[in-house]
Amino acid sequence: MTSELSPQLLGIEKEVQDIFKILKTGFHRIDKIKNAERQSNQLEELTARMREAKRLIKDFDRVMQEGSSNSDWESHKLLNEKKQSMIKELNSFVALRKTYTSPIGNKKELLDGGSNAGPARDFDVRAASTGLTPSFDPLHLILSCFACHRNIVYR
Repeated sequence: MTSELSPQLLGIEKEVQDIFKILKTGFHRIDKIKNAERQSNQLEELTARMREAKRLIKDFDRVMQEGSSNSDWESHKLLNEKKQSMIKELNSFVALRKTYTSPIGNKKELLDGGSNAGPARDFDVRAASTGLTPSFDPLHLILSCFACHRNIVYR
């Protein structure tokens, strides 16, 4: 399978695989970092690596398209599968990054004194104007409505 790749495609694939190794070890290390600022910096570095991997995958696709005119259908199919597997792996790292960005953003907001800007602040204003408390649980309200309707129907 790799014998069918041009040297340029082999080089790009090797670079992408190296970046994926760096991303994997970087995400393993991020769990051990306790400082939110250092975690954020590590995520920034990993995000830059993901951008680089995306650029390389696009280069892989471009080179693959340029060389597709003089390759048979079977090798084109194999190259396309390689590209798709690289994209899937990159997407898994993007999803992993998203799981880390939410908690860090919340920690930063808490450390900054809880500057409520945006939807959370809007909810607090709506809750105060409607008499709802921040501990208002919509699920509890829905379940109690179902219980009330069930009692009415069965009586």
